[in-house]
Amino acid sequence: MKKLLLVLVAIVTFSTLPVKADEGMFLVHLIGEKTYIDMTKRGLKLTKEQLYSANKSSIKDAIVIFGGGCTGEIVSKEGLIFTNHHCGYDAIASSSSVEHNYLRDGFWAKSKNEEISCPGLSVQFLVKIEDVTNAVMGRLKDIKPNEITSKLPDILTEMGNKAGEGTEYEVRIASFFKGNQFLQFTYQRFKDVRLVGTPPESIGKFGGDTDNWEWPRHTGDFSIFRVYTAPDGKSSEYKADNVPYKSKYSLPVSIKGLNDGDYAMIYGYPGGTNRYETSYGVKLKTDIENPNLVNLRDARLKIMHAEMVKDPAVKIQLASSYAGIANYWKFFDGETKQLIKHKVLERKQVEEKAFEAWAKGKPEYDNLFTNLKSAYDTWTPYAKARVYYNEGILGSPLISFYSAIKSREKQLAAAAGQPQPEVDKAFGPVKGAAERFFKGENVTSDKNILATVLKMYYNDIDPAQRPSAFYSMIKSGYGEPDNDATYQKFVKEVFENSIVLNKEKWAAFAAKPDTAMLHKDMAYKIAQAFADNAAATFQKPYGEFMANTFVYNNKYLKGILEMKKGTTMYPDANFTMRVSFGNVKSYSPRDAVKYREICTLNGVMEKYKPGDYEFDVPAKLLDLVKNKNYGQYIDKKTNDVVVSFITTNDITGGNSGSPVLNAKGELIGLAFDGNYEALSHKIAFDGDLNRTICLDVRYLLFVVDKLGGATNIINELNLIKN
Repeated sequence: MKKLLLVLVAIVTFSTLPVKADEGMFLVHLIGEKTYIDMTKRGLKLTKEQLYSANKSSIKDAIVIFGGGCTGEIVSKEGLIFTNHHCGYDAIASSSSVEHNYLRDGFWAKSKNEEISCPGLSVQFLVKIEDVTNAVMGRLKDIKPNEITSKLPDILTEMGNKAGEGTEYEVRIASFFKGNQFLQFTYQRFKDVRLVGTPPESIGKFGGDTDNWEWPRHTGDFSIFRVYTAPDGKSSEYKADNVPYKSKYSLPVSIKGLNDGDYAMIYGYPGGTNRYETSYGVKLKTDIENPNLVNLRDARLKIMHAEMVKDPAVKIQLASSYAGIANYWKFFDGETKQLIKHKVLERKQVEEKAFEAWAKGKPEYDNLFTNLKSAYDTWTPYAKARVYYNEGILGSPLISFYSAIKSREKQLAAAAGQPQPEVDKAFGPVKGAAERFFKGENVTSDKNILATVLKMYYNDIDPAQRPSAFYSMIKSGYGEPDNDATYQKFVKEVFENSIVLNKEKWAAFAAKPDTAMLHKDMAYKIAQAFADNAAATFQKPYGEFMANTFVYNNKYLKGILEMKKGTTMYPDANFTMRVSFGNVKSYSPRDAVKYREICTLNGVMEKYKPGDYEFDVPAKLLDLVKNKNYGQYIDKKTNDVVVSFITTNDITGGNSGSPVLNAKGELIGLAFDGNYEALSHKIAFDGDLNRTICLDVRYLLFVVDKLGGATNIINELNLIKN
């Protein structure tokens, strides 16, 4: 056990592979001397203490976790936050109505009194980081290696909760190096966050799915919020007498402009990479997981889009869900193509052969890849069914909600006949899920999604892995199970008789949850049939697969760290604060093509299509461009407004909304995307083609000022003009 989870105390900076080009998402508190020297050679003008300090205010105090999966930055002394439009999208949609359609029209608070409360939205500030590896290892020492994956999450949660007990902080422990190291992160969460400004969707989502992950990119992907506290500075739910957050540190905002080659630094919370993935994992992803996920999401998106274009109210209702599904539909499609194009599988195989040569004569690593191959060979026949269940069957919001109810069935049954407080306690999580479900449920699109995925499951999944009794029922009562009309007839009955979709029946169930009533509901029967089928077919093999691959990957990574000892290294992204550095830089994606480092408003006009779903723009923007009314935001080199720029920085999902800083730590932009040519970046960083697409802060300010007329926001910033 101790050998399996060896603590590598000799490592000062982190990674599992040598850093090349601008690769690297470094833990902010562990930037090694060599890395810092590299940063200064590239142009950095700040001290290490200005980058991160545990005791004094520093850049890290201006960086927040925005919502559940994005980054934001504090840009004023009164808690003003910049983040991406797509990060604020759900809050903007929730604040919108047909009468006040902020998605379509935009919104600008001209005073703090006009700012809109966003229930459920919060931001988190990082307070401190501590190494708790020894404590975690102590809890794991008596656990069998193949049981760690099932027990570790609860252990980390328990330890984190205990560390935060009796404080105003939240504490979470994260695993690094596939279980070789553990760090404890302490956060302070603030729950009163208000919408301050958002451009109309025609700017915030300009280019839509067509331009997503593409360069050149002309999207004004930003939104503005403010965090509030109780008068004493503590976290509080929304209250009228709450006051703006007194910022420990706020980023100055530079409108000086930029040049090809300028230093660029990005702070944020990258969500996840797996750059130490083996060749076996790459093959599973490119052959099975990604293609099937893309096909299922493609079907759902087409169905949702068909309803969204018919009715503005439906567009508002489905907007956030659609955007989330679409974003990674295109990503996984591109990831597969780039992994194949750049021969990542073959590169991994070469690396594994080199490791085997190094490990020869070291018994600890005997049969490592033989065991890994066996684990993948055993799991692969079940992988497609798992994707179809999670992305297909649970892609129906109705069935997903019934599955949430099913997960609480034992608690609901146990509470039956008990005092009302016990019933309410058991029903509480269901009630929360119900609120989210009813808010987003569009019956027409959901019917069509369910009919489509039920048929796809029948046609595409091995008969031995299908819920045979369910499809037998379909055939006997509704028609042939490979026929569209069969499922349309079936889902019509399902939706018409659902207790969830009947207000009176749902109210009765919520008041007195009756599991017997559930079992008569056809929608519940679908959720139950597929959940039981999952349990009977792939859940156990999947658990064994995850347990075994954890052991082998942990050992492989331990060996890699030994093999590369002394090399500057960094850990995989796991939604903990990181900093990456690089440069503003043009690139050539293919022969005879060179992309410059910036896009301008001129490019917006070239793409503009009046009335188009993705490429229309507000009439006022047309007037501003016609009159060249650019004010102080004009770029002197182009005599235009720069909309976006690209850098060589290493980022991934979760970095959305991250601040892009110049050599002096001044805000020059917001990271919001990557380029299609390097979508293999979660597994393999491309030192030549990788680019981060960033919104130029001058375009953000131009839209706020000239389009929105919100000079109050501009006046709140510390603008650096020279």
